[in-house]
Amino acid sequence: MLCMPEIVDNALRRAPVALLTGLALLAFAANSLLCRAALAPGLVDPASFTAVRIASGALVLALLSRRPGAAGGRADGRMVLALFGYMAGFSYAYQYLGAATGALLLFGAVQLTMFAAGLWQGERYGPVAWLGLALAAGGLAWLVAPGLSAPHPLGAALMVVAGIAWGVYSLLGRGTERPLPATASAFAWCLPPALLMLVLQWPDLHLDGAGLLLAVCSGALASALGYVIWYAALRSLRAGTAATVQLAVPVLAALGGVVLLQEGLSLRLGLSAAATIGGIAMVLLRQAGTRERGT
Repeated sequence: MLCMPEIVDNALRRAPVALLTGLALLAFAANSLLCRAALAPGLVDPASFTAVRIASGALVLALLSRRPGAAGGRADGRMVLALFGYMAGFSYAYQYLGAATGALLLFGAVQLTMFAAGLWQGERYGPVAWLGLALAAGGLAWLVAPGLSAPHPLGAALMVVAGIAWGVYSLLGRGTERPLPATASAFAWCLPPALLMLVLQWPDLHLDGAGLLLAVCSGALASALGYVIWYAALRSLRAGTAATVQLAVPVLAALGGVVLLQEGLSLRLGLSAAATIGGIAMVLLRQAGTRERGT
């Protein structure tokens, strides 16, 4: 008899890669919407949202990554620290930021962190790629520059930290042979610091039924199942394609914020998004072209 992980894996292997990719991107964008929907009206505090998201995600990932006789992947301490930094920074930032602004800052910080790591490791960028990097960095810098329509400075700083942490986590997990069990391990090891954060924030904790439901959906569905689906899609996606399609995440979050959360889009945010996403696309497409030519 097949166990649950094998049933899920067989289903994912039969699913079209375009469907898997689309579902994964929707899940990543949904995290911003769920977090903002919970925190903006005060349905839950950031510490409780983080803890519930981690706990529900850890439970689902543990169930889906266990196979009889299979050796489980393990996350090291750096991965756990980076994942927790992302989770906590993400939640606290969304007290102050709209879904679109937060997603753009997060996405931009993740990609720029990974580009910086490539430079550190000796990767060479041509003039077009450097122009793209400058455009992306300039777009983010303009978004957070002081002004009437600038995002809250503390929220922006926290989201950039969350993005850097997620970029570091992605880099550390890039060479993992079994990413799903490693992610499950990282989520599980994030539970102790999450509980400690609850103790430290005890006087400010509050959580109603709607807030609990949104946090569980973020952890179990948008995070855990989102990662499972994404790893399945990655089997059939080239690295350059996988990086490029993620450009859709802040766009999806922005659309969701407007339609579902009635958030407005400023001209400043729109132009910043165009510069940031366009600049990153220039780098990714240039990298993909270079790899194909073998130079």
